[in-house]
Amino acid sequence: MFTGTYTALITPFRDGDLDVEAFRTLIDRQADAGIDGIVPVGTTGESPTLSTNEHLEVVKYAVEFSAGRMKVLAGTGANSTREAIHLTKEAERLGADGSLQVCPYYNKPSQEGLYQHFKAIADETSLPIMLYSIPGRSVIQIDVETTVRLANDCSNIVSIKEAGGSVDRVNQLIQAVPEGFEVACGDDPLTLPFMACGAVCLVSVTANLAPDVMARIVRACANGSFDEALELQKRYYPLMSTLMSLDTNPVPIKSAVSLLGLCTSEFRRPLVPLSADKLQTLKTCLSDFELL
Repeated sequence: MFTGTYTALITPFRDGDLDVEAFRTLIDRQADAGIDGIVPVGTTGESPTLSTNEHLEVVKYAVEFSAGRMKVLAGTGANSTREAIHLTKEAERLGADGSLQVCPYYNKPSQEGLYQHFKAIADETSLPIMLYSIPGRSVIQIDVETTVRLANDCSNIVSIKEAGGSVDRVNQLIQAVPEGFEVACGDDPLTLPFMACGAVCLVSVTANLAPDVMARIVRACANGSFDEALELQKRYYPLMSTLMSLDTNPVPIKSAVSLLGLCTSEFRRPLVPLSADKLQTLKTCLSDFELL
């Protein structure tokens, strides 16, 4: 269902609003690079700062501009189950191919609460759902047992994006989930070890900037060409690391894409642009990889 390379798209702004033409350009660039899918309005898309109408506008344009060239996995998760159901049903109406459901953040529900949350969403849509466990932002994770329970009880919960940074957790998931349930890597530098352990997809931040590189790494892993994947991983690790560690995502990646002239470096507060010294570090990194 969700295999290959999916790009966690940035949301370009201009003068406070969605920059529609920049968004079209970004999506065309992904399609030209052979990306398998795009993920609008996820963490990288600054979804917490978008209104409901803006959120759905981004999904609508993502479907329209991708024009069937790649899948659209719409970020429709929320702290509120009711809100997540609304966003997911609207994304289905707009033509999205699937839904990315983040673990509710700040609420800090129990595992039973998580189960009831995701099951309620799955019951209200026919879209295939990718769960999204990211304890660094949500404080809690979606436990392996909860994932298995949801996979067994909800036929349209078919995947999990694992962004907890643990290769061993991928091993635990692969051992426990039903046949056909997919694990996706949610951390670019861990693509190779995650896929070596059984993950079949990467949801990538770096692919906003270098989609061809990330697609090559994933294809090499999928083909069992791990020597090739390792060579690419070693070469591009400093780029991936800089984009993820220089500042809070998506500040570095949107700043990098803006330096290529593809969008502005405008953010929604509380996110703010890179400081002058960090911007220089980013410019140096991009120059080292001949991206500037």
